[in-house]
Amino acid sequence: MTRLTAEFWVHAYLARLRLVGIPAFVVAHGDDTGGAVLVKLNTLDGQATVYQRSFDLMTGDRAWIALSSGAEAEVDAAVKRQRSFDPDLWVIEVEDRAGRHLLDEPGLSD
Repeated sequence: MTRLTAEFWVHAYLARLRLVGIPAFVVAHGDDTGGAVLVKLNTLDGQATVYQRSFDLMTGDRAWIALSSGAEAEVDAAVKRQRSFDPDLWVIEVEDRAGRHLLDEPGLSD
């Protein structure tokens, strides 16, 4: 199965968010072809959650799991740590008071 490039996935994700009126921004531009992606959900109340894509070796499924959640400063520190040992990492910040990120919708775990 052909895999999408990181850049293509990021642009498609941002477009999907725009279609439903959810603001999102590229905070860190990673490697265009193979960079991993972190999605930080900022609920604009001082809290945030950062998600990373995980691969289940038993089932072969991919899912988005919370890497860190809590005070935004703590989540930002977790993102900074991840970027310190993976400079190819993309970071997307989604801003939504209702906590919507669309990562659980079909097509975004592929």
